[in-house]
Amino acid sequence: MFYREVGQFKTNYTADSQVFPILQDKLAIIAMLVIAFVLVPAFGGEFFLKSIMIPFLIFTLATIGLNILVGYTGQLSLGTGAFMGVGAYSCYKLTTIFPDVNIIIMVLLSGFFSAGIGILFGLPSLRIKGFYLAVSTLAAQFFLEWCFIRIEWLYNYNDSGAIDSLPRTAFGYAVSGGAANHVAQYFVVLSIVVVMTWIASNIIRGRIGRSWMMIRDMDIAAELMGVRPLYAKLSAFAVSSFYCGVAGALMVFFWLGSAEVESFDINHSFLFLFMAIIGGLGSLIGCYMGAAFIWILPIIIRALPEALGLDVNAATVEHINFMMIGGMIIFFLIVEPHGLARLWQIAKEKLRTWPFPYS
Repeated sequence: MFYREVGQFKTNYTADSQVFPILQDKLAIIAMLVIAFVLVPAFGGEFFLKSIMIPFLIFTLATIGLNILVGYTGQLSLGTGAFMGVGAYSCYKLTTIFPDVNIIIMVLLSGFFSAGIGILFGLPSLRIKGFYLAVSTLAAQFFLEWCFIRIEWLYNYNDSGAIDSLPRTAFGYAVSGGAANHVAQYFVVLSIVVVMTWIASNIIRGRIGRSWMMIRDMDIAAELMGVRPLYAKLSAFAVSSFYCGVAGALMVFFWLGSAEVESFDINHSFLFLFMAIIGGLGSLIGCYMGAAFIWILPIIIRALPEALGLDVNAATVEHINFMMIGGMIIFFLIVEPHGLARLWQIAKEKLRTWPFPYS
């Protein structure tokens, strides 16, 4: 976005409080949507859509859910993987109980089950914070994993203990199961992620989002100003878990095809936390950047040496990936807690000071 803001004046409060008050920002968003909805499915093959774009979008949605809780409300959570599991198992049960209902409706309904579980485990946040809240959500992670393994009703008493994406159609296209159309799956996932990102941006900019940020900055002062900690914290856990639950359902039915409890273990919870930290806490665009960085980085590390004619084995790629992600996490926690989103903002501000002829 190589432009300057000079000359774009606002004459009323509504215009000044728009999500994209600058014309070039609106044009950039339109261009990105055109690329995502038109160019990517037109020129991207099955491997690109199934192995890169769909998981990237699902991870972005889960990171948005976690960022709502950690970045905007200041409530540390280590149970993201478990809340995604609640959404996945809920969607699996709903599709088996109501086989004729549209799968997209089931995916969205599964988020409400995850939101309910999130509220239940968010109750300790009314009394504890920081490290103790992290331990509490970690306990939720292990407890829910135990439920996914021991409660056989959740996976319909399958001998494998796994849940499978049943064949389902939407708008005349197969979107789940073995015969699913990868382009249709991509459009469904992309549409859900875009709409839920827009909803999240409006919630954050509204009264509820302001109460979350007040609780994050100083909860005692927020309570003295009339913010109810009970409502603010539990609503943050509910919205965050809803997003994670929808992401979990999308992961099973629109990407993996089947999943076991290992798909929602503690390692995935840390992975999404790393995405939020690297992308930038308290930033929606940072969720996209963090998910893209962690998911696409191993592909770049693998492809770049091959393009240069070098032979690098998979173990070396994995080691380099771990070192780079670890270094980025340490850097952003110490130097720039707002992550890649803040670095991008600084770069834009620097470019805006350049003496362009049309300013």
